[in-house]
Amino acid sequence: MDEKGKKFQTVFNKGGETKHDWYIIDASGKTLGRVAAVIAATVRGKNKPTYTPNEECGDYVVVINADKVVVSGKKETDMLYRHYTGYVGGLKSESFGSLLARKPTEPLRKTVWGMLPHNRLGRKLVNYVKIYAGSEHPHVAQNPKPLEV
Repeated sequence: MDEKGKKFQTVFNKGGETKHDWYIIDASGKTLGRVAAVIAATVRGKNKPTYTPNEECGDYVVVINADKVVVSGKKETDMLYRHYTGYVGGLKSESFGSLLARKPTEPLRKTVWGMLPHNRLGRKLVNYVKIYAGSEHPHVAQNPKPLEV
């Protein structure tokens, strides 16, 4: 209660009330983790005053030039992405450099997914991120606003 005796009420968003904006990030020459942290916070909606942890109140993010993202130190060769196939001896590993050469958008997608919640909400929010290797993207009609990293 406040000093006048009124009760405080928590305001909750309804399902269709949330307005999702579109942002664009140019990842060329930017550090992988810093770009992913900004993307995850924007997709989650942490930059909005109406942020609710259990709802999708974030915005869409379009990332261009994902193939030009950089990492510091010797991470290009030493950082490994591991995947287990489910069979005996089926642990596959690939370095950052080779994964970037084979699938240019995959390191950024995996890093953003690691920063989102690993539940139904996270699986829905990861679809709010649109990652493209080049500078062209098909989301011009949404008129995305630039977002600085």
